[in-house]
Amino acid sequence: MTADGLAFRPLPPQRADDIARAFLPRWYIRYDYYYARTKLGTDPLYPGVCDVLRGTRAPLLDIGCGLGLLAHALRADGQAMPYRGVDNDVSKVERGRRAAQRCGLQVVEFGTADLGAQLPAHRGSVALLDVMQFVPEDAQMRAVDACIGMLEPGAKLVIRTGLADGSHRAQVTRAVDVFAKVVGWMNAAPIHYPDADMLRARFDAAGLRSEFVSLRGNTPFNNFRIVASKD
Repeated sequence: MTADGLAFRPLPPQRADDIARAFLPRWYIRYDYYYARTKLGTDPLYPGVCDVLRGTRAPLLDIGCGLGLLAHALRADGQAMPYRGVDNDVSKVERGRRAAQRCGLQVVEFGTADLGAQLPAHRGSVALLDVMQFVPEDAQMRAVDACIGMLEPGAKLVIRTGLADGSHRAQVTRAVDVFAKVVGWMNAAPIHYPDADMLRARFDAAGLRSEFVSLRGNTPFNNFRIVASKD
């Protein structure tokens, strides 16, 4: 893990705004635009994930994709692997689909799926970004095992999540996730934050190489980028 969590920075303001403009509506509601611009401009998530996937060509399944911001970040980074985003929030999926079509993203599709239920069939890389805490521990383990089974040689499983380590940052992360449910941005409240040792054990049992790196940037959150891959 990095010592200070500052290895990655958010997208530059102009690039964040360029991507966010795909979410400008035809009418007066601009919530998705402001959310996307703020998220991209303050959170090192997308540069951190793009850095991991750069150079891979395997199709990517983005589980819990929300508005599909990762697809926009990847294309802005020059990465052209096939992208499929799935989420259990039908409204976000549809808004993400419209935004991708509006700015002409190629080889990008969206659908619905629930991390706590059956996941779609897939072979390639997988992204699980900021969603694991919304399902119980047993469902987390099933989902991780399912994602491991999707990997092919050269592909990567990329997880961004808070970890249950008892730190002050972990408490802040949970409080903000609860707030997101209260204000309606998320359709579920946090249930269980994963344990790093549990994840390492499952990766080791599958013969995968894994890496845990702090991805909090300048935020107060207890976020880590976790990467597992097979040769």
